[in-house]
Amino acid sequence: MAKAPAARKAEPLTPNRERPDEPKPYKASKEELLDFYKQMLLIRRFEEKAGQLYGLGLIGGFCHLYIGQEAVAVGLQSALTEKDSVITGYRDHGHMLLCGIPPQDVMAELTGRQAGISKGKGGSMHMFSVEHKFYGGHGIVGAQVSLGTGLGFSHKYKGDGGVCLAYFGDGASNQGQVYESFNMAELWKLPVIYVIENNQYAMGTSVNRSSSEDQLYRRGESFRIPGIQVDGMDVLACRGAAEEALAWVRAGKGPIILEMKTYRYRGHSMSDPAKYRSREEVQAVRDKSDPIEHVKKLLEELGAKEDEFKKVDQEIRKVVNEAADFAEQTPEPEPSELYTDVLVEKY
Repeated sequence: MAKAPAARKAEPLTPNRERPDEPKPYKASKEELLDFYKQMLLIRRFEEKAGQLYGLGLIGGFCHLYIGQEAVAVGLQSALTEKDSVITGYRDHGHMLLCGIPPQDVMAELTGRQAGISKGKGGSMHMFSVEHKFYGGHGIVGAQVSLGTGLGFSHKYKGDGGVCLAYFGDGASNQGQVYESFNMAELWKLPVIYVIENNQYAMGTSVNRSSSEDQLYRRGESFRIPGIQVDGMDVLACRGAAEEALAWVRAGKGPIILEMKTYRYRGHSMSDPAKYRSREEVQAVRDKSDPIEHVKKLLEELGAKEDEFKKVDQEIRKVVNEAADFAEQTPEPEPSELYTDVLVEKY
């Protein structure tokens, strides 16, 4: 009887593709830390004022505030250059401010005024500015991922060296178009950084109840897209992750996913009472992980005094209040504006 061949031993697994290095927190100077502090505080005070105007009926439709998540956009966008583009969903006010759009132009858009960045036609969710390389503000959940992939294609086609930063949330991460975009972006090695702003509750359902794989940075594995999970409440961790991601994409290695673990203090929108979580939970995050307070403590360790912080807060409140006053006083669009910018007849 023939002897059975000896069973082959399984060979040890070897990594079949390169991966980015684990990012390190950005080493910021005191001046850079102060700049991060000012930018995050501007977003927070702006959003607080927007919430007030919404309550007064001066902002119509939906209004999604970014309070609590400021470190994500500030950390990431501080690493961008003027060649790069940004696209996001409807929680977009802070991203626009960081793209260099004046607060009064953003606030005027929120109140539907002619002087708004989109002539009062976009409102809170649909603002847009090609001049500032900000491509929306999108109300359809996940739509910006496909559009951001197109922006990445545009950067590669033109050879302009730019990268698209495409933000979306933990809720949008389950959309089918997200995975079609991943597949295309990796096949074509497009310069896109997919940023999942995981605020853990989407529209009101905990991520671990709605997602079978709740470690969202792994979502690109089957497309060979590497992912990194980042503390989205730490602006220095966010900036460090941005540096690593940009180096990867600019080297022509294709897209990358950054899962930013963050937390929003308010409901999904101004009309959301947020009864799916306790006040104690929200307060605990505020007390332990607030991104602005974290940077304030770092600045205090470098010698910054309370008087300096008060002065910064006064200056930022003045800017925000002036933006709100402008938004209330500037005129609404003429009725004829209903018929402009509707159809592009020539390309």
